[in-house]
Amino acid sequence: MTTLDHDRPRLTAEHQGTTTPWLRRILLLNVIVEVLIVVTGGLVRLTGSGLGCPSWPQCVPGSYTPVREQAEGFHKYIEFGNRTLTGLVGFVAIAAVLAIWKWTDRRRALLVPALLVLVGVGVQAVLGGITVRTGLNPATVAAHFLVSMGLVAAAMAAFVESGMPPGPRRHTAPQIVRQLGWATVALAVVVLVLGTVVTGSGPHSGDADEPARLSFDPRSASWLHADSVMLFVGLVVAMVVATRISSHSSHLRDAWRAVLLVTLAQGAVGYTQYFTKLPEALVLTHMLLASLLVVALVAAIKQFKRPTAHDVTVE
Repeated sequence: MTTLDHDRPRLTAEHQGTTTPWLRRILLLNVIVEVLIVVTGGLVRLTGSGLGCPSWPQCVPGSYTPVREQAEGFHKYIEFGNRTLTGLVGFVAIAAVLAIWKWTDRRRALLVPALLVLVGVGVQAVLGGITVRTGLNPATVAAHFLVSMGLVAAAMAAFVESGMPPGPRRHTAPQIVRQLGWATVALAVVVLVLGTVVTGSGPHSGDADEPARLSFDPRSASWLHADSVMLFVGLVVAMVVATRISSHSSHLRDAWRAVLLVTLAQGAVGYTQYFTKLPEALVLTHMLLASLLVVALVAAIKQFKRPTAHDVTVE
């Protein structure tokens, strides 16, 4: 054996098809920071700090950091803090890709979502710059949020995959149940898109001085969003019942029960914020729960196939 071969990390039987604890921790951190930047982005919007740094990539012309002479007051620190967190998100995304490459041979299943997160962070940085330069156009703000939801989903997919035991995989539920699950995910996307329409039509535009709005009636947009949420709740309840009846997989049943719990919490917060005139704390909680709903849905979908032969249902 050469010195080079001796120094290079090797995949032993312990690591093949499995993951090390450190890899799991890094991938979990990848999920956490993606959720966190959604929350801090919401804080920027709710405090009207979207143009706290009126330039991009610099905060103000000639400086990448806020300066005392800025007219934006405390808003500059909130916006700069969110921009700084983007650097941390990018660092963790890079660490996740490197950890997957080093510590596991399941590179395709883990690398694809991890690379999507890494590329997405770059896309978000550019999109954030476009958002600032267009004066917080509601369409670009909505796109910024929706891309974040996609990054949360990709990060969670890598994390869940890393916890799967090795071995051949089989479906844990009949095809019709799986199709219903994917239909539920599709409706969740519609719910998220309509949620951005509601926000873009409402009072929290992200700019304290010159708020930009979509041309939709806020009340009508809220009703349409609420209708889609009620349909979504019905599908989630159907999935809980269907997995309980048709599947022997405790992982699958528990995952869809978790989706239901997050959905009910999200619905309760959503209705409360509407009837209490959209207080900032509840809107921020609503954004956090939206991220957690994406996390729960990805975890549930990933349970449709498991490597354990004793935890399956024949199609």
